[in-house]
Amino acid sequence: MDEKYSLGDIVEMKKQHPCGCNRWKIIRLGADIKIKCTGCDHIVMLPRTKFNKSVKRVLTGEEE
Repeated sequence: MDEKYSLGDIVEMKKQHPCGCNRWKIIRLGADIKIKCTGCDHIVMLPRTKFNKSVKRVLTGEEE
């Protein structure tokens, strides 16, 4: 998936986080992407290539 992401986007990942949520908010963009779980506020930094493989779809702020 080769999409353009922007700060503040909510993305749905393929795998669930252990807290049960699979929606993450993008809080940093670059070679690495930092995302924050919307369920438990856990922060994870992933390389962009791994992030692109893990994203299921991009949700807008209104859909949350």
